[in-house]
Amino acid sequence: MIITVTLNPSVDRTVDLPGPLARGRVQRASDTRQDPGGKGVNISRALAASGVDTVAVVPGDGTDPLFTALDAAGVRYDSVSIGAPVRSNITVTEPDGTTTKINEPGPPLDEHTVDRIVERIVSRGAGAQWLVFAGSVPPGPAPDVYAVLAARVSGALGAAAPSFALDTSGDVLRAALAPGVTVLPDVIKPNGHELAELLGRTDGDALEADPRAAADAGRELVARGVGAVLCTLGGNGAVLVTPEGAWHAVHEPVTVRSTVGAGDSALTGYLVAAQRGEAPAERLRRAVAHGSAAAALPGTQMPTVAQTTPDAVRVTQLTSARQSAATPDVPTPNPPTPAAPRETHPRT
Repeated sequence: MIITVTLNPSVDRTVDLPGPLARGRVQRASDTRQDPGGKGVNISRALAASGVDTVAVVPGDGTDPLFTALDAAGVRYDSVSIGAPVRSNITVTEPDGTTTKINEPGPPLDEHTVDRIVERIVSRGAGAQWLVFAGSVPPGPAPDVYAVLAARVSGALGAAAPSFALDTSGDVLRAALAPGVTVLPDVIKPNGHELAELLGRTDGDALEADPRAAADAGRELVARGVGAVLCTLGGNGAVLVTPEGAWHAVHEPVTVRSTVGAGDSALTGYLVAAQRGEAPAERLRRAVAHGSAAAALPGTQMPTVAQTTPDAVRVTQLTSARQSAATPDVPTPNPPTPAAPRETHPRT
């Protein structure tokens, strides 16, 4: 089982425009849709759609529209009442795939609510393979809340604690990896800009353009004790760095309809492959296949495993554990050009 924790869930409303966004003008939408959202919720939606056992731990009252939508999608959840409505986010997509997202801050969480979230995780955690902390942190908790949650769950479950995945950014990501943190993630999933920011650098564009530079940056974090770094690079695919080496993967070109949720789907693909015991290169292949499939869907729809095309992903080994020269895997015929979606929206 995979448990996801979304401290700042949302109801996501997507508006599709028939032409480019015109600021200050009245425009008619060509389509609209509403989905349950937040990064961890998205991951549970994608897992459930593919028949993978998952539970989403989410703060919010049981009558909130978020949970009505999760019920309709067949996603199991464990809600923790907060006495306030879940936030709403708005996404505007243009025909060329350009995505504009406006996120509300979300209702505050107090210490008592965080305690109850820990209790819910611990009650289910011993039977889980992965625990995923994902998304932004609402007002209330300190930036190190994910580090605190991981330490408390690990302390309560000991050797039975699940592996720990983290997908967030900014101060919250830095706090989760700060010196002195007792439980570091088994995998993190930044994009190129978030990876640069985490390392105190300003070359996010350079990392997104150069997979080898991104792999070098990821190696700094692995050297600090992070289990793996799955870094999405927009149109240049993604890079995976582990103690065993580094790999780069790209997907054949896809028609991008919305980049929202592409990063969440990439981490989903990685987790599905990891749960199956697949090697790092195959985890990366599945991650890129899932991310590209999500980009080809409208709104914040999450793809199923059946909708992904891992055979369309080309994986190249960049380095081995001994920092050897690049060694490609068995290439696919007619190597494709990069066309994975670029994540330009803020963390949800």
